[in-house]
Amino acid sequence: MIVRSARVAMIAGVLLSLAVLVGCGAGIGPTIPSAPDRGLDGGEGGSGGGGGSGGVPEVGLIQPSDLEYLGAFRLPGPSGGSDWTYSGDGLAYFPQGDPDGPDDGFPGSLFGVGHDWHKQVCEISIPTPVISPDKSPDALDTAQTLRPFRDVRAGVGQLDRLTEMVRVGIEYLPAEGAQGSGKLFLCFGQHFQEDEELDVPSHMACETDLSGARGAWRVGEASPYSVNDYLFEIPAAWAAANTPGLRLATGRFRDGGWGGQGPNLFAIGLGSRGSLPADGARLNATVLLHYSSTATDPEPWHLMDEYHHSDEWAGGAWLTASDRAAVVFVGTKGTGECWYGLPDGTRWEQPYPADPEGQRGWWSSGFVGQMLFYDPSDLAAVARGDRQPWEPQPYARLDLDPELFRAMGPQQKQHVGDCAFDRERGRLFVMEPLADGDKSIVHVWQVQ
Repeated sequence: MIVRSARVAMIAGVLLSLAVLVGCGAGIGPTIPSAPDRGLDGGEGGSGGGGGSGGVPEVGLIQPSDLEYLGAFRLPGPSGGSDWTYSGDGLAYFPQGDPDGPDDGFPGSLFGVGHDWHKQVCEISIPTPVISPDKSPDALDTAQTLRPFRDVRAGVGQLDRLTEMVRVGIEYLPAEGAQGSGKLFLCFGQHFQEDEELDVPSHMACETDLSGARGAWRVGEASPYSVNDYLFEIPAAWAAANTPGLRLATGRFRDGGWGGQGPNLFAIGLGSRGSLPADGARLNATVLLHYSSTATDPEPWHLMDEYHHSDEWAGGAWLTASDRAAVVFVGTKGTGECWYGLPDGTRWEQPYPADPEGQRGWWSSGFVGQMLFYDPSDLAAVARGDRQPWEPQPYARLDLDPELFRAMGPQQKQHVGDCAFDRERGRLFVMEPLADGDKSIVHVWQVQ
């Protein structure tokens, strides 16, 4: 009853605050701490401050036209304690993976998160992607299981208490400082997390054999609605200049704008001093991107351009190619009108309508799979304190739907899930949920 009451109260408060909005693109901007106060300190893992005023040398920007679609591949069958049905929530590239694999030009492996109820981790090979003009999964090659599914969060910092619509991010980083091996880093959150009993740390680490779990850690004083869904590597040179000691980017977008009205991003440190932080520590963090929260920030609000409360930003990556770069987020973008209620356009207001299929939530008249492109120099300016964290906006967008297999009408949600990046070869891997029956497939783009 405590959980239900808290949720009802929170929803009521958010709906009341949104009553003055027209659609989901209205509003102007919130009061978020000014630049000198944006560091989130604590724990072990490097300085929370930005680099010098010079930042890094100016570089060119990767454009949507620089991404060439290579095709897709299927995921394998069950293993360990889970499978790939209803998956799509976490993906990481491992350069040293599959050392005995074929010499097919696709070395390394992927760590991914499987069934949505279990949230276990598995390692798979990377087969050669295939372009299927008729979008048939049967035409694709299938990855092989290299390391079966395992529940890496069991018993780690109460992370296994998170069970409702759990979010997961995962990334590999090579050994830093005196570390003897590279690590997998993960974060966990859930849909409703405002109750005291669910106020648990979010981030953890384990070895690449899925053993030796450590953590869990909190990201400064940040809201769990803004930090615990996606993880990706920050390039070493950029981090050295702008976020010393902070090599991981973490963030989350929570529908309704509770974490922020656009994707969030924080730079965090997890062991650059040579060892992992103590279990339960608060991690140093520097804000790189953070729009106004409908749950915590007063109006006027600052939003991402073309923002909808029904958006779903599920993954991110820091793309690099020679002297060009881009920070990208992949997800499902709401278009047209936006409302809280039922998919047929019914608004959730008194007298409350019947909801026999449990579809109440944030909806738009259309949805599209999309990739947002942000300029890393804008994020560097935020890290230095020269710009506010809500000022950067996407400089480009890429429609992903032409390459996707699953098309279920204009109001289909979950067009794409998480993504991973092979920095050495410039390959971006993106999961598409429910594209192979109940299983995901993995799409591959080459950054030219």
